[in-house]
Amino acid sequence: MCICVDCRWVDRCQAYHAVERQHGAPHLAETPDLKPSDPRIHISVMDLPAGQVGVEWDVRGCGSFQLEQGRWSRLRPGEEVPT
Repeated sequence: MCICVDCRWVDRCQAYHAVERQHGAPHLAETPDLKPSDPRIHISVMDLPAGQVGVEWDVRGCGSFQLEQGRWSRLRPGEEVPT
């Protein structure tokens, strides 16, 4: 799971913005202004039915991470937290 959902900077972060774009998800912010320090993005490639290929992007580490449990959920109340 992406650590960004519990990060204080999730709505301002350029790395999370890129992850949203890769997932085709709506952005929390159109123009994020925080360039994170040393984000480590884990990319998984998966075989899908009918010969398709899936790609999953998750930020697994970041020098700018500051824990704020449930930050993403507070920004998007009632929506399912991305996994």
